[in-house]
Amino acid sequence: MLPPNEQAYLDQRAPARTVSVEGGMICVLLPAYPLPPGFTTAASDLLLRLSPGYPDVPPDMWWFDPPVQRTDGQVIVATECRESHLGRIWQRWSRHLNPGQWRSGVDSLESYFSLVDKELRVAAMARAA
Repeated sequence: MLPPNEQAYLDQRAPARTVSVEGGMICVLLPAYPLPPGFTTAASDLLLRLSPGYPDVPPDMWWFDPPVQRTDGQVIVATECRESHLGRIWQRWSRHLNPGQWRSGVDSLESYFSLVDKELRVAAMARAA
């Protein structure tokens, strides 16, 4: 389902991960994904849903269960939606790449996790407008 280099990366980064297919999407579930300070929990299960054209088609959005919440109670922008995948209810993080931001043949799950981590740090530090 995933290219061999992606499987090798996941073997190193998240050996407990599962990869399955649901609704034609490749589902990569990383249990207990570490969260930066500023959230009510230190880890949450992370779900990526990859299009069948991955890695030529970029990832879009990611999901957490249990939902990730800030310690100060502020709502994290674009995380209010809940969706059912793999028999669970997930908090959707609606984040999208800009055109040209994903470079087919260059970018990978490793670079996508860098984006997830960056967005988590931003969300943990964001202040209400």
